[in-house]
Amino acid sequence: MTRDEVLELIRGHLAEELGIDPLRIEPATRFREDLAVDSLDLYTVIQELEDTYGISISDEQAIQLQTVEATVDFVLSHAPDR
Repeated sequence: MTRDEVLELIRGHLAEELGIDPLRIEPATRFREDLAVDSLDLYTVIQELEDTYGISISDEQAIQLQTVEATVDFVLSHAPDR
């Protein structure tokens, strides 16, 4: 899986969950500041990422994921090779 593939999937998850245009979501987009993601939204996105990529994201790790790019990096470094 490539960086672009992961970015597009995360972008799709966020756009669907938040009801926004996916083009509004860039790698540097911050969840809370730019997208007004609340705890429930973030929990839902984290669950989708865990299910989609077969990874586990602890609460402590989720708190550290403040941008789309950080989330892409996390997925790429923790997902099993497919």
